[in-house]
Parts: sequence; C-alpha cells; structure tokens
Amino acid sequence: MKGLILSGGKGTRLRPLTYTSAKQLVPVANKPVLFYAIESIVAAGIHDIGIIVGDTGAEIRAAVGDGARFGARVTYIEQDAPRGLAHAVLIAEPFLGKSQFVMYLGDNLIAGGITGLVEEFRRLGCNSEILLAEVPNPQQFGVAELTGDGKVRRLVEKPPEPRSNLALVGVYMFDSSIFESVRRIKPSARGELEITDAIQDLIDRGKDVHPHLVRGWWKDTGKLEDVLEANRIVLESLEPKPGAAVGAGSRLEGRVWVGENVEIVDSLVRGPVVIGDGARLESAFVGPYTSIGERCTLVCCEIENSIVLADSTLRDIPLRIDGSLIGRNVRIVKTDQKPKAYRFMVGDNSEVGIS
Repeated sequence: MKGLILSGGKGTRLRPLTYTSAKQLVPVANKPVLFYAIESIVAAGIHDIGIIVGDTGAEIRAAVGDGARFGARVTYIEQDAPRGLAHAVLIAEPFLGKSQFVMYLGDNLIAGGITGLVEEFRRLGCNSEILLAEVPNPQQFGVAELTGDGKVRRLVEKPPEPRSNLALVGVYMFDSSIFESVRRIKPSARGELEITDAIQDLIDRGKDVHPHLVRGWWKDTGKLEDVLEANRIVLESLEPKPGAAVGAGSRLEGRVWVGENVEIVDSLVRGPVVIGDGARLESAFVGPYTSIGERCTLVCCEIENSIVLADSTLRDIPLRIDGSLIGRNVRIVKTDQKPKAYRFMVGDNSEVGIS
C-alpha cells in the first residue's frame, strides 16, 4: 500500500501568512501540519509516499527532504495548478500503479492517526473507504448522504442545501479502480476534477465504497480559528519537558514543553505551552494553549491561545495578545517616538485588532 499526500493549493484562507509559506508548513504545537500527516501514514505501516506539490514545492521539498527522517521514501509529483483532488489522483497514477493507497490532505489533522482505518480498509477488501464527520456547516464541505442501512447513496461537493451533516474528512482510501472513475468525470463548475464526483462514479458503477464515521476530533487547518483550535487540541496531549534555565522569579505551571537553550527570566509560563529551541522570555507571561517558535524573544508582554513562528520578537506590549497567529521574523514592539501613534507595516489580506 502507498501513501499520497496533497500539499499544493494556495492557502488563500490563511493569507498573508501563505504569501510566503506553504499552508501545510504552518506549525501546530511547533510542528508543521504536514509532518503529522507523514507520521500518521508511516505509523500505519506505509513507507512509500508521494507528495503532490505546486507553487510552494521548493519549500515543501526543503522541509521534508527524501523522507528518511520519517522512515519513508518520498516521491514528489508536480501539479501545474490546483485542478482538484481527483486531478491529483490522476497525475499520481504512474507513482501509485496498481497499489491500494491512502490519500491524505496535507493540511488536515485526525485524532489517533489512521492505523486502525488502514487496517479496516485492508480487512474489508472494499474499493474505497471514506471518512465522514458530523459538522455544523456541511455546505462548506463535500457531503455524504447515506441509506437507511448505512451505505453511501450520494456525494455532493459543497451543496447549498445539504441533505445531511456528514462531511468528507480529508483522508480517503482507494484501490486502482479510482483511476477509471477519474477519467470518466468532467470538471465541475469551478473548473476542477472533484474527488466527490469520482467517488460517486465508483458508487454508480457498483463498486464497494465503505463509509467510516469519525468519532474523535478532526481539523481542516485552512483557517485561523481552525489552526488555533488544532493547536489547543494537540497541546492538550503534550508531555512536559523541563530543562530550561529558569531564573529567579520565574515559574513553570502545568504541562510545559521546553526546547534546548531556552532562557526564562522573571516570567510565568502556564501550560499547556510549547517553547522552541533558543527562545528567550523576560518579564513575560505565556498563557495556556500557546506555541512559541524557535529563537523567539518575548520581553515585557503577555500572550495566550496563540502561535508565534520562529525568530519573532514581542517587546513592551501593553495589552495581552490573545487568539493570534504571528508569522516568522515578525517584530511587534512599543516605541517612544513622537507623535504617539500606531505604526504598522501590514501585508495584503491581513487583520489587526486594536482594543
């Protein structure tokens, strides 16, 4: 069995961060979301993995390499433009061949990994297994309608009036019969080959498509609030790792994971929190559900329920920062220049909240 991870797309819902970084490399608990996908596939006993890449391919290659660090063999597959999930399957056919495979969207997180799901797919011997989860906003997803005995009757991509609240989760399992279905479908109104249409074709051809209802948590990290929620969920299972140089007047409370060469001076850290290598905290408060990236500096500021990427500086901030995603190499500092005024350099599609 092989793995196929989709790591293209433009990440428009996470701009401006994704103008300069692949959305799949946005960190959750200081680990890129894409890495969780790779680790889940390898844990399921699958070591031959293809990764679909697009405009951010160079960055993905630099981060993942040949896959050896994960115990995998990685093959990169170029997609010239986002042409739909089914198109990604089609261009991966030379890599996948006749193998069964799991397709994993690289910006998704699933509780407990996929080992049990892969084992179930193999045991059932079906042509496809799809994961479904109950959601409050099904019109934003591919939606499945089931029969009374639990079979898949119909799949519709982002229906304006959904007939169920069962959304397709971003993990799918297929055998090679999916390739014929992809060739049979036409592009949707948005010009893409939809995986929902391809799976519907499997159903129409009498193939066995097994639905699996996900009971644990699942997150598509395509939006800010979803990234922050995923960060909270992952940090909840955090194992503490002490070892920082905690100076006088400093305290670590709760589950706190501290990297190498971290300095904590006259500060309070209240977990769950992860602090990356080389970070420095001075006269700071880091509250629950916060991830501080490598080599960050926090001085005279308070932050909670947030993610700060590597090499950023927060200094002399008068109000607590909350619910924020701060990019790499960012400086947020107080100045004493006259006249006193807010001063910003903000990219396209940004959002700044001021109290």
